Amino acid sequence: MEATTFQSLLNPHLAGLEEYTPIQPFEVLSQRLGIPASEIIKLDANENPYGPHPAVVEALAEYAYYHIYPDPQQTELRQALSAHLEREQRQSEEPQAGEGASTAPAVVPVEQILPSHGTDEILDYLCRLFLGPGDAIINTPPTFGMYSFDAKLVGAEVLEVWRGDDYHIDVEAIFDLVNSTQLKRESISPKLLFLTSPNNPSGNWLPDEDLLRLLELPLIVVLDEAYVEFSVEKSRTPWVLEHDNLVIIRTFSKSAGIAGLRLGYGIFPSWMMPILWKFKQPYNVNVAATVAGLASLRYADEMHSTVEKIRSERDRLFSELQKVPYLSPYSSSANFVLCRVESFRNAGSGDAAALKLALESRGILVRYYQKPGLNNCIRISIGRPEQTDRLLAELHELT
Repeated sequence: MEATTFQSLLNPHLAGLEEYTPIQPFEVLSQRLGIPASEIIKLDANENPYGPHPAVVEALAEYAYYHIYPDPQQTELRQALSAHLEREQRQSEEPQAGEGASTAPAVVPVEQILPSHGTDEILDYLCRLFLGPGDAIINTPPTFGMYSFDAKLVGAEVLEVWRGDDYHIDVEAIFDLVNSTQLKRESISPKLLFLTSPNNPSGNWLPDEDLLRLLELPLIVVLDEAYVEFSVEKSRTPWVLEHDNLVIIRTFSKSAGIAGLRLGYGIFPSWMMPILWKFKQPYNVNVAATVAGLASLRYADEMHSTVEKIRSERDRLFSELQKVPYLSPYSSSANFVLCRVESFRNAGSGDAAALKLALESRGILVRYYQKPGLNNCIRISIGRPEQTDRLLAELHELT
């Protein structure tokens, strides 16, 4: 039989699936550019330039049970996460001078925490749990591309409510869409609303009042807090205890510097947890990721100090980028800065692409965009101070 016969067995909705484009591996770029990896400044994937705490490396080296399957319920990690979230909230609610003592923070129970193989796994679970053909997500582009990717994998529709010029959410437009008669006529049922705060790639924060309003909708609201540690605002993880339609996802990739080990976690309403336990892969989090996560949480104060260094460097970079004549940077609450490229060397509509290639030839990697909402934009991840100095020198040299 011909291959086309077997291809006809595929789910038909996969025919038009758009491939998600990840960042190229470091070693591939090094080989292509002909530049030693040690000389490349990688500012294109929002990674932590300091890497994990030394205790993480030590714990991984000393662990003796890699030949044993991991705990399918990640009991120790979930307990450590619950304690970490309580401590994090307590610190964020410390009374200001002249104020009385704050009330005890709401504790996120162990029973409402689910670790995962990166947060992408949770996105996949949510889409498969709630969506099928005829269902839809509401997406707010420009934002993280995996929301629409995972929805399309299960044959769902992606309904887009575009952000404004300042990249803030259009709350009223989302309400209008959910209540529109057109969706009813077309028998499209929106079930999930994906939000990111701070947003990737724009870096802006979703205000409390906007999130509260959106939680009034008859939808599951998924709030991605991958970059929340870098914001001066506080995480909304305790909100899950008060809202049965709120899911919050977080990651160890950014603040803990272990992106390569793929460790994330979600905080879910209590009613959803029994379903998730039945649904998830038994050994979804490997022992190396668990060991690294536990070691990171044991040194949470040091991890916070690294985050503070990155915050400080972000603010310095933003200030200096404002002095580059062909860049218009956007203020950011994350570990990156989005910039619109203005008339770089008269490159016209390819300004961002031309700048990206010019920096790449000098061993500096940044992300660039040429699509709706992000035309002629680059996104620069926050590096170490010496990497920022090198980047700024090259940007001024290219003026």
